[in-house]
Amino acid sequence: MGLLSKKDAALIKDPLFDNNPITIQVLGICSALAITAELKASIVMGLSVLFVLGMGNVVISLMRNIIPSKIRIIVQLVVVAALVIIVDQVLKAFAYELSKTLSVFVGLIITNCIIMGRFEAFALGNGPWKAFLDGIGNAGGYAIILVIIGFFRELLGSGTLLGFQVLGDPIAKTGVYALGYENNGFMLLSPMALIVVGLIIWVQRSRNTKLQESH
Repeated sequence: MGLLSKKDAALIKDPLFDNNPITIQVLGICSALAITAELKASIVMGLSVLFVLGMGNVVISLMRNIIPSKIRIIVQLVVVAALVIIVDQVLKAFAYELSKTLSVFVGLIITNCIIMGRFEAFALGNGPWKAFLDGIGNAGGYAIILVIIGFFRELLGSGTLLGFQVLGDPIAKTGVYALGYENNGFMLLSPMALIVVGLIIWVQRSRNTKLQESH
């Protein structure tokens, strides 16, 4: 018998594929547009949300029976704000330049629809273990899309990945640049992130018949 039951495993797998929070639920789009011009920023934002949602779901689940319904939103905001402050301080301590790049968008994790939605829809009605798996699954689905978008935007827009030149030297015209390739500056603009998201949605729906609308 595996570590996770089928139901528990589904809490992780469903948000990764069939019920992805960005491509299916269309949540968390703002950060997908704003910070995915660099792969490193995409990875860090994904890990930040993974920590905040995973831990936040557990905390809300543990408190679910003592939170008065009238102030539950306030309590949820306090929990997520505390976790975001931890993330922000860790970034400033160990990755200051990256924290400046992400700047206000780390703070905006507090208002991320995915996080508040999972608190309200799942953590308040389930135990800590299931809440943790749900948080990891949904944050993982969010992070995967951010990494994919960041990969293509940085590669095609700057010719780099994680800051390293991978297509050659655009000044010395080596690698693919010797063939006449030029970096696509449009990939670094926010609207291109939306187009990449659209392409991901198209690929996802074309490969999964369960996501296709019946006619």
